Amino acid sequence: MQGNRDATGAGALPDAAWAEARSMIDGLGDGLNIAHEALDRHVAAGHGDQVALRWLGKSGERRDLTYAALSTEAARFANVLAAHGVQRGDSVFAMTGRVPALYACALGTLKAGMVFTPLFSAFGPEPVRTRMEIGSANVLLTTAAIYKRKIAAWRDAIPSLKLVLILGDNAPEGCVALAPAMAAAAPEFETVPMRPDDPALIHFTSGTTGKPKGAVHVHDAVAYHAYSGRHALDLTPGTIYWCTADPGWVTGTSYGIISPLVNRVTLLIDEAEFDLDRWYGILQDEAVEVWYSAPTAIRMMMRAGPEAAARFDFSSLRFLASVGEPLNPEAVTWSAEVFGQPFHDNWWQTETGGIMIANLPGMEVRPGSMGKPLPGIVAGIVERDGDRLLELGAGKVGELALRPGWPSMMRAYLHEQARYDKCFVEDWYLSGDLAMRDGDGYFWFVGRADDLIKTSGHLIGPFEVESALIEHAAVAEAGVIGIPDETAGEVVKAYVTLNPGFDPSDALERVIRGHARKRLGPAVAPREVVFRQTLPKTRSGKIMRRLLKARELGLPEGDISTLETDET
Repeated sequence: MQGNRDATGAGALPDAAWAEARSMIDGLGDGLNIAHEALDRHVAAGHGDQVALRWLGKSGERRDLTYAALSTEAARFANVLAAHGVQRGDSVFAMTGRVPALYACALGTLKAGMVFTPLFSAFGPEPVRTRMEIGSANVLLTTAAIYKRKIAAWRDAIPSLKLVLILGDNAPEGCVALAPAMAAAAPEFETVPMRPDDPALIHFTSGTTGKPKGAVHVHDAVAYHAYSGRHALDLTPGTIYWCTADPGWVTGTSYGIISPLVNRVTLLIDEAEFDLDRWYGILQDEAVEVWYSAPTAIRMMMRAGPEAAARFDFSSLRFLASVGEPLNPEAVTWSAEVFGQPFHDNWWQTETGGIMIANLPGMEVRPGSMGKPLPGIVAGIVERDGDRLLELGAGKVGELALRPGWPSMMRAYLHEQARYDKCFVEDWYLSGDLAMRDGDGYFWFVGRADDLIKTSGHLIGPFEVESALIEHAAVAEAGVIGIPDETAGEVVKAYVTLNPGFDPSDALERVIRGHARKRLGPAVAPREVVFRQTLPKTRSGKIMRRLLKARELGLPEGDISTLETDET
C-alpha cells in the first residue's frame, strides 16, 4: 500500500469537532472495526430487536433484518471466508444487485479484517476485470448469471482470485454456493480489532484518461461517517432512512450502509430501479423520514410534473438531501413545492470518503449552493501562482480545496503514488472542482477544472449555463461544453434532451438559445443547441461532459467503463 497522510496532521478536525466525532464510536479494545460500530455495539447495548435493514424486493417481496439478525448474517459470512482460507487484509469484491446478502457481505468482510470493494452490477466484463486486477481481488461475491456472462471467460487470468461465491443454492463449477455455505457456518465470529489506518474499503473512480483509480479508505473513516451522517443528514437512532444510491458507488456504501447503521437508523433498501410511482409509494407507505437521492432522479420526477405526486402523502419526510452532481436551483424550488421542503444539496467526492460541504438541517438553503463546510472542515478557494497556491476571497472563482486531515480522507490510490501525491499541494487537498465562496460563506459549484470554458476573455462554468437551459419548459437535461473558435478562443455549445410534449425543431432551438441569451447574456449563452434523445452519463447519474467534448472534437474518450447511456 503506497503512502498515506496522517489524519491527525495539520488541518485536522478542530478539537471540539474531533472530540464529538470520536464520542460517536466505541472502539474495539485498543483498535476499532467498522462492523463493530455498525452492528455489534448496538446489539450489546440492547438494541438487537430494532430493524436495521428493511428490504423491498422488486417483485413485491419484503424482508426485515434486525440489528441482531444482520450481525449474525455478517458473522456467518466472515466464517465462510475463514473456512476457505481467506486471510486478514485480503480483498473481497462484491457485484450483485441490492439484496440482503450484499450488506451481510460488506459487514462480514469488515468484521473479519478484510477489505471490501463494491462493484456496480451493470458493469461489463472489461470494467470488472480491470478493477479486480488493480485491486488484486481474492474473493468475489456475485450471481450465477453475472459470473457466466461477465467473468467465467477470464477468471483464470487473475491469479489472486481464490474464491468465487455465488448467491443462492447452486453454483457453476469452480464456485461456491453461498446459501448452503452460510447455513453451515457458525453464527458467531469474534470481530477483528483493526488499527485506525488499516485499509477497510476501496472505491474505484473513473479517470479522464487511463485506468480507473482505486481510492483506499481506512477503518478510522467510521468516525467521520458517524459524525457527518448526524450533522449533514440528521441521522438519529430509529430514523426511517432511504438512500437511493447503489452500494456499487461510494455514496451507497458510506451513506447507504456504514453511516446509517453506525447511527442506528432503520435503513430502507429497494431492489428495483427507478420507477416514479414506486418511489412515491415507498416514501408514503414506509413513512420515510430522511431521504438521500440524486439530481438525476429528482429531474425525472420534475419531468412528470407535480400532479404525479399529488395523490401521495409525504408528511413523514423531515429532511431531503441530494448528492452526485450539482443540484439545479429550480429543483430546490420544485421540491419545496411538491414535498413541502427543499432538497439540501451537499458536496463530497470518492476521495473525501464523506460529506464535506452541505446545506445542513436548519440552515437557510440558497438554491444552487452546495452549502457550507461541516463543522471542523476547512475549505477554501485557491489558484496557482507559479509554484505557490493563493487563497482567493469571496466572489472569486478558483479550485475548491480542503485542509487535509479528516478521518475519511483517502489514504492512497492503489499502485499510483505519484497520482495520489498530485492531489496535495502545500497544505491543501485539491479537489479538481471549480467553485466560488460568497460573502456569507456559502460555496457555489462552477464546474470541473477541465470543464471550464474560456470565451472572449470570460471564464464560464458549464453548470451555470445548464441551469439556465433547464429553466426553459422544453428542456429536461442539458450538457454544455466549449469548442474551439478562432475569434473567441472557445464558444459554448449545448446538448439538451426535451421534456414530453416537445419535439426538436429549428424554431425550438432558436427559442431555447434566445431564452439563454436573455438569462445569461450573449457572451455566456450557447451559440448552438443540439437535441439528443439521451446524454452520456455515468451509472451514478453524472453527465459526462468530457465525453461530449471528446466526441465533438475527435479526442480520446478515456475511461468510459462507468458509462450508462449513449448519445443518439
